[in-house]
Formats: sequence, C-alpha cells, structure tokens
Amino acid sequence: MSMDYKSAGVDIEQGEALVEWLKADEKSLQSPYGQVLSGIGGFAALFATNFKAMKSPVLVSATDGIGTKVKLAAQFKKYKGVGQDLVAMCVNDLICVGATPLFFLDYYATGKLEQSAAREFLQGVRDACAQSGCSLIGGETAEMPGVYQVGDFDAAGFCVGVVDKEKIFQPHWVKAGDAVIGIASNGFHSNGYSLLRQLFGEDMQAWQEELLQPTHLYPQLWELLRSDNVEIHGLAHITGGGMDNIVRVLPTGLDVQLEPWNVPEPFLEAKKRGQLSWLQLLKTFNCGVGLAVIAPASNADQIMSLSRQSGFNAFQIGRIRDNGGGPATWKFELSEWEQGGVE
Repeated sequence: MSMDYKSAGVDIEQGEALVEWLKADEKSLQSPYGQVLSGIGGFAALFATNFKAMKSPVLVSATDGIGTKVKLAAQFKKYKGVGQDLVAMCVNDLICVGATPLFFLDYYATGKLEQSAAREFLQGVRDACAQSGCSLIGGETAEMPGVYQVGDFDAAGFCVGVVDKEKIFQPHWVKAGDAVIGIASNGFHSNGYSLLRQLFGEDMQAWQEELLQPTHLYPQLWELLRSDNVEIHGLAHITGGGMDNIVRVLPTGLDVQLEPWNVPEPFLEAKKRGQLSWLQLLKTFNCGVGLAVIAPASNADQIMSLSRQSGFNAFQIGRIRDNGGGPATWKFELSEWEQGGVE
C-alpha cells in the first residue's frame, strides 16, 4: 500500500489554504517607526525601519504562550479569545520597558489542522495586533499528528518593538512615596489555569465565560499616557506570580505596601474552592489588576482618569516605601485584606 504525507496525517493543502486566507485579508499597519515590505507567505518577513525621530533606538523583543488555557479553548471550541491572549501576553510585556510594538509573529501547532478553529484563532490574533498598533507580519502553522491529539493545539507568540534608549524604564526611577495604580484586568487573563482547571472541575461549563475572558490589551493606554506627557516611573504586567511581578521593576531598598481593592468575584470563588490564603491568592493570580503603573502620587488622579477614558477601570492599589536598603518586595496587612479585599 502506497503512503504519502496526507495519509500520515499532514495535509499540506489545508495549510496552504490557511495561508491564502490570511493573505487575502492582510492589512499591514503603517507605523511611525517603519512599514512591512513583505509579510505572510514568504520564507521570512521584511520590515523597513524609520527611527529618525529617536536619538538612540533600541529593539525590544518578547515571546510567550497561552498556557493550559488552550485546554479550555479546545474543550469549548472557542478560539478567538485565546488568539488575543497570545498577542496580549507579548505586547503587554513590551510596554513595560517603554517600548512601542512594531510587529508580531505566531506559531500554531495542532494534531489535525481544522480550518474553522485555526481561522477563528488567527482572527483573534489579527484583531489584537490591530488594537495594539502592530502588524501580524508572519507566522507558522504546524500539523503534528502523534504529538497532539485531534482537537488539541498550542501556540506561541513573538513580538518586536522599539524604544528610545533614554526612555527605557529604569528601576532607579521609582521613588519612595510613589503611588501604585492598578489598571483592571479582564479576569484571569492567561495565568494560573493548571490550578483553575482543578478548582472548577465539573463546574467548568458554568464558569466558561469567566474563564475564557481574553487578556486586556494595554498598548493603546500606554500610548495615551505617553502622549499626555504623564510622568511614569514604572509599569508591571501582572501575569503568573501575581503581585510578585511588581517587584521586578523595583530597585533594592524599596517595597510595595499593597492596599485592599475590590477583588472580583471569580478570584474570590477560586480562593474559596482552593481554600487559599490571601497571600497564596495574591501570589498566584492577578486578582483584578492586569497592569500596575508606578508614578508620583501627584499624578495618580490623572492616570486613573486617562485610564477610564480608555475604557479601563483604574484604582490605587498601594504605595512605594523605603525599606532601609533591603531586597525589593511587596507587603500587605492581612487584617486589612480580610476586611476590605472583597467585592
């Protein structure tokens, strides 16, 4: 009996059809920092840079995945939101050094390529790129029978941005007395799902809408804050590890003293189901905060106002304090959280 690639489980024509679908509706955003010369369908993508407005341009790169949230997307056959997750996890990291996203590439791997699922996923990727001001410049689709079961998939994203060297956020910019403003998340975003799938178990169907909410995209908010010349000392994308992410942008000698905020109900439900302490909850999930902005206290109201104009709820979540030269960390008063950290 003759064998070919298709009989082995890899349908090249399906892959080619997906590429043609992407190319047919390809829209390359025009950036002030360059333009796409050649994108989807070639061996490599080309981007012509225009950094004349910058004194010393620095390219910035980020890569990430979606984690085990892909299991829920496959289970409920809802793929567009996790396409946005993939973009958000990369572009939200980029802005935390002060960068502007330029272009994005994706890698999509599955056991058997299904056009409807792949197109819905890639539509989510494409829409999220447009909202983030960057181009979907290329990617790769891999059909891998035997590695992935039918219906399963995984994805990775890669983003490149640019920032003027003198405008890269530096830990020493953060000062004692600065305010920490929380920009609301859209749920669990794309972290903690290995635990969440256990906690919600048989109730997954009832909670699927909350659990599949896509990660918020924050680049447009960052551009608004920057264009309004708001003084900002640091940004932290709150992902896996929860509030530990704020420490990543602090210098030695400073702490974050967290203040209670209204933690949304899904996080409280996870806390109850897992019998998690407040410390465990805050070190695992974003708890309603997708981005933390560190700025002079005098700018806090302006930042919250601009955030709300952009459609993001914003609220103060803490203060920066001097810790006498010790390692940077975050702290909270348990008694305050037991009284105030509820919706």
